[in-house]
Amino acid sequence: MTQTSSYRALIPPISDQANRPLWSVMIPTYNCADFLGKTLESVLSQNVPQDLMQIEVVDDCSTKDNPAEVVEKIGQGRVGFYRQPQNLGHVGNFNTCLQRACGQFVHLLHGDDYVLHGFYQKMQHAFEQEPEIGAAFCRHLYMDEQGHWQSISPLIQTEPGILSNWLERIIVQQHIQTPSVVVRRSVYEEMGGFDQRFQYYYEDWEMWVRLATQYAVWYETEPLAAYRMRSTSNSGFTIQTGENMREVRKGLDIIQSYLPEYLPEATIEKLVKRNLEHSAVCALDTARHLLQVGNIEAGVAQIQEAFKCSLSPKVFAHLGRALLIAGVRRFIPQST
Repeated sequence: MTQTSSYRALIPPISDQANRPLWSVMIPTYNCADFLGKTLESVLSQNVPQDLMQIEVVDDCSTKDNPAEVVEKIGQGRVGFYRQPQNLGHVGNFNTCLQRACGQFVHLLHGDDYVLHGFYQKMQHAFEQEPEIGAAFCRHLYMDEQGHWQSISPLIQTEPGILSNWLERIIVQQHIQTPSVVVRRSVYEEMGGFDQRFQYYYEDWEMWVRLATQYAVWYETEPLAAYRMRSTSNSGFTIQTGENMREVRKGLDIIQSYLPEYLPEATIEKLVKRNLEHSAVCALDTARHLLQVGNIEAGVAQIQEAFKCSLSPKVFAHLGRALLIAGVRRFIPQST
């Protein structure tokens, strides 16, 4: 697939092929300097030589903190820093990261997440083992705002290696958190950057679907990346308002515009239906948690959006269990 959509940023090829590093670790930030030190230390501690790894923080015009101070203190001249002249939003900032990356492999690492020891070694091994892959990702840990590990992503394959039926699987369910995945820069050059029609959510999921239409993807079973869940992050904000589910439905419309080139229409219809049911169940799980902690408005918003995704018997059954566990049976979703 060539880069034809006006909604995707152009990622120009690197002209100086001889002196480029193997890695580009690009760290987008926005008002998260309190966590940035841990992020930088997790990369620097892996001791990849400077000629092999570009490390750069790209700040989206933070208003509440000064990430440049953290870069200067922790990076000690080893880490680059670029501040956007104006706030672009996280999708625009992600695309700037891709454009500024000069390595063969690009790792987008949020400024409040981190990697565990061995991440780059295992990812490099994947590309050496299977040179035709476009990306590689590992299992990830979920942590709370204080950095305490809460859970681990499900095991989707028992052994490291190329994933089978990956396009169908990633259409149905999001298995990747951005800090866990590495992509060849040449793939971004060919396919374009993140779709700028997304404001808060789904831009990464759409990218992984788009990539899977063209390339095989490697899966590493060891959890080597940690994703921080914060109420003030983009994902946290969208959950409060139900925007996350609205972005999912918009994303499905977008991917269905190009999927017929790769899959039969009947298969696409079945996969989209499974996606919507799975998304509704996830929204109801989120609603249960929100209701349990007393965030009634956000919980009801998730319930309402769940029923806009799917009205399957499985979703209704899940709603009953969620409300029973939360102890708020009086809440009934509005009709859509």
